[in-house]
Amino acid sequence: MPTVNVYLTFNGNCEEAFNFYQSAFGGEFGFMGRFGDMPSEAGGDTIPDDQKNRVMHVSLPISKETTLMGSDTGGEWAANFKEGNNFSVSISADSKGEADRLFTELSSGGNVTMPMADTFWGDYFGSFADKFGVNWMVGYNDGQGPSM
Repeated sequence: MPTVNVYLTFNGNCEEAFNFYQSAFGGEFGFMGRFGDMPSEAGGDTIPDDQKNRVMHVSLPISKETTLMGSDTGGEWAANFKEGNNFSVSISADSKGEADRLFTELSSGGNVTMPMADTFWGDYFGSFADKFGVNWMVGYNDGQGPSM
């Protein structure tokens, strides 16, 4: 069955953000490469010195099926960067307790848009933008009602 993974883009604080996410989810980074590690033939010799330590790609396995991925923006792409635009990361938790824990840890320092609560569609659900401007939705469905 296909899996859905989210790719997050940051403007120089990707490593800080992924260390924060790792503190909530646990696990080890599958990969973390920097723009300064790029070979010359891939354009590595044209990376400005102040951007060489930026994250070119990072992956953090969340489960057997899902990996959170990300990078810093730079160069020509930096002009189009907008914090938190056009996506949310949706987490389906295995229990109310896990939903509450992830919501609490990931929303720390952020902006809660909907506190965790039972909803009309049958899920226990909440949403927020974390302290990095990334939008998240956390839900749990006990199988007793419909789920979105």
